[in-house]
Amino acid sequence: MLQVQGVSMRFGGLLAVADASFEVAEGSITGLIGPNGAGKTTLFAIVSGFQKPSSGQVLWRGEDITGRKPHLLARQGLSRTFQIVQPFAGLSVRENIAVGAFLRHKRRAEAIAVAERVAEQVGLTAELDKPAAALTVSGRKRVELGKALATGPRLLLLDEVLAGLNPSEVRDIVPVVRGIRDSGVTVLMIEHVMQAVMNLCDRVHVLAQGRIIANGTPAQVVANPAVVEAYLGHGAATRLAGRADA
Repeated sequence: MLQVQGVSMRFGGLLAVADASFEVAEGSITGLIGPNGAGKTTLFAIVSGFQKPSSGQVLWRGEDITGRKPHLLARQGLSRTFQIVQPFAGLSVRENIAVGAFLRHKRRAEAIAVAERVAEQVGLTAELDKPAAALTVSGRKRVELGKALATGPRLLLLDEVLAGLNPSEVRDIVPVVRGIRDSGVTVLMIEHVMQAVMNLCDRVHVLAQGRIIANGTPAQVVANPAVVEAYLGHGAATRLAGRADA
């Protein structure tokens, strides 16, 4: 579905992404992991049209979409969430999610109906009438997820949707992400919560210092010495490998 081919991004003298290449298969949950500052969010910005790369290509179903504007990509079915969630604080949860639905539905009643269906999918039905400002961090993350889902994506890019959540909240959102995939939406996710990556992802790509240093199944990646050295550390890798074997 998505191919990133030899993408590099320079900001002055800083090479944030260096010749990165990877693929996302349709119907999969694919992980993009790596240390802070590795270039993951920059790569997301390139794929979703918020940045044009210095070199390389992004292909969507074989079509070159490099540098295409985000609203045009959204119409083609490529949508994303943001690491720092910023709901419309003065609007209700229902109205926040409906903002995304207006991409494809011009009538308010239609957008509201989509918002209510999406709210059920992300576990926000009981919060629909609340102002977004009254939500917990977990609730705001779900609103961010709902806004993106309401655009009707075929590929959804999740930028650290689990960041800032406690272990119980992480456990609650993991099946929501899996349910999104099961509904027919392919998922590419940046994530630091490795337990969730192990449970959710079919394949994982590892970015370090702007370069893809490994890819494979979660079990293969946590056993890769380069990934252990650059990101996981030996203790975490051993614990995660034990869970994979179990």
